[in-house]
Amino acid sequence: MTSALQMADMVRRGETNAENLVEGALDLIEKTDNQLKAWAYIDAAGAITSAKLLDEIRDSGRALGPLHGVPIGLKDIIDTADMPTEFGSLAFKGHQPSQDATIVSKLREAGAVILGKTVTTPFAFMDPSETRNPNNMEYSPGGSSSGSAAAVSAGHVPVAIGTQTNGSVIRPASFCGVFGFKPSSGMVPRSGVLQTSETLDQVGVFSRYYEDVGLISDIISEYDPNDANSFCRPRPNMLDGVCSRPNKTPKLLWFEMPYFKGISKDCLEGMDKVISALDGCVIKKDGKPTVLEAFLKSQRVIHHFEIARNLSNVRQKSPRLLSPQLRDTLDMGSKIDLKDYHQSLTEKEAAISYFQNFFGEIDAILAPSSLGEAPLLSDGYTGNPVCSTIWSLCGFPCLSIPALVSTNNMPIGVQLIGRPECDDKLLGIGGWLMEKLNNHGLGKLTVKKK
Repeated sequence: MTSALQMADMVRRGETNAENLVEGALDLIEKTDNQLKAWAYIDAAGAITSAKLLDEIRDSGRALGPLHGVPIGLKDIIDTADMPTEFGSLAFKGHQPSQDATIVSKLREAGAVILGKTVTTPFAFMDPSETRNPNNMEYSPGGSSSGSAAAVSAGHVPVAIGTQTNGSVIRPASFCGVFGFKPSSGMVPRSGVLQTSETLDQVGVFSRYYEDVGLISDIISEYDPNDANSFCRPRPNMLDGVCSRPNKTPKLLWFEMPYFKGISKDCLEGMDKVISALDGCVIKKDGKPTVLEAFLKSQRVIHHFEIARNLSNVRQKSPRLLSPQLRDTLDMGSKIDLKDYHQSLTEKEAAISYFQNFFGEIDAILAPSSLGEAPLLSDGYTGNPVCSTIWSLCGFPCLSIPALVSTNNMPIGVQLIGRPECDDKLLGIGGWLMEKLNNHGLGKLTVKKK
């Protein structure tokens, strides 16, 4: 598997064509997905037709897009006009949107070929899906973007789109051993994406190669007047960020979080090695437990209040098609007092201010992407998202780097969190971090520069 950036270059130079790339991806999916179960829907005929059209465009000398002929997958909560979007639930079996989500239009405009929809946990919440972890089929890939992470990890596609309301990009990226990147809140438009929490829902990217994190994020990032969270001001160039390095040695901040008491020995030892390899670049700080616990609680209140409100029709019309856990969550969310909800929104702003104050002295926050390796599928659990909870609440850009391996030979990610709307700088620090880890024998992945 080559990167999406390399694939598009190969098509542009005539070394391959879109049809060959798509057929190769479809062949691998056919051979392996019966066991992996990463895909909810594959539009093989439509993908081949799109690829042939893209080849005709190239052969005619017309303009080519930055993803010309590249096959990708979309989490099945993202609307597509030519294939169903079922939100991982029987309650929406066969649901066919009338138009593409904004980000899908952007991907098509860039020349991407949408192979199909990747599996999501029902309504992008906590109930596990059938998807397995490509590193070991006995383990979970995480959630809720389970299929997107697994499809990229298995090499079905070089990139896939997911979403994160709590930890649904960073955690599965950690568990599946791929890059996961969630840009700053408001960078990527959400029109046509299932709304579970208008305050917290954010779009992210999974990739096998670091360069693709920047490439795809640039393509799908733009102002959308139909998304109240979208901002109308200049955006950083994220591919430039991937290919650049900080002008001076960055300072990273390690927060002692209250939830670290649940961290695995493998993860803790691995993060200690990372900090040692960074040789004095990391400042350690004890967070205030009561303050941080309040931030964690506010995320939960906002998420549960808004998902209950947004899924109220489903809860009333199709309660038997919802899991007991989701029904209980929606019932609980519907009982949250409006005053508590507004207080949590205020607490969200306090959290942003609290961490923003540190960015005058430091360049990024260093943290684990997950508390450890993926749980076993038999546990019936997608893993604890708590390592992402506060950062999703704040809407800060987050990057998971596949740098650690557990004693069970399962991946564990290292997370970097950056200043909002400085996503390019965060990605530059990510490249620097990987080079440092590679020099100390910790990182297995190299960073390709333009």
